[in-house]
Amino acid sequence: MNMQPDVSVSSSSRVGAARVGIGGPVGSGKTALIERLIPAFAKRGVSLAIVTNDLVTAEDAERIRRSGLIDPARVSAVEAGACPHTVIREDPTLNIAAADELEARFPDVELILIESGGDNLASTFSLDLVDWWMFVIDVAGGDDIPRKNGPGVLKCDLLVVNKTDLAPHVGVDLEQMERDAAKARAGRPMVLTNCRAGQGIDAIVDQILASVLFR
Repeated sequence: MNMQPDVSVSSSSRVGAARVGIGGPVGSGKTALIERLIPAFAKRGVSLAIVTNDLVTAEDAERIRRSGLIDPARVSAVEAGACPHTVIREDPTLNIAAADELEARFPDVELILIESGGDNLASTFSLDLVDWWMFVIDVAGGDDIPRKNGPGVLKCDLLVVNKTDLAPHVGVDLEQMERDAAKARAGRPMVLTNCRAGQGIDAIVDQILASVLFR
């Protein structure tokens, strides 16, 4: 008898929520970016949940919960207790568990944003944790950041250059910084943002909708 493998899908199986990482140095604007992304995704009809990471506090999670932008129960906090990249790269177990719990509690969730604690330019996400990730740098951190060839800048799916409004105040040539970043990333996606003013947010949402949610 010619036995064929059973490729039928169980009726109880499902595709889980997409998971998108947001990494970057301290103060680059990761939490501010999330605060802008929440209403932007809501306008597109995307059901969202969030996991934040801090060293030994839940400060970022509490900030988002108090914002009034999202049901506080949809925000989970992970305390790394070590270098931030440890729990997003070397051993992402805590973050995977936090995301799994949010999915179980909110079956309608389509997208989970996982914000890393503030880290250095070598910070990257394990693909066991996320499907896609972005790295946030800011103009005030120096226009030489793209030329340092940090793995965060080079390997992320989307580079976000934030606080563009500060360029004239900190002596940064924004156009040159953009050129350097484009060269370092060999044409991979990049978005310039001013999160305080909401500039560039729709472009990030468009990238995630197309590349992650396939809409």
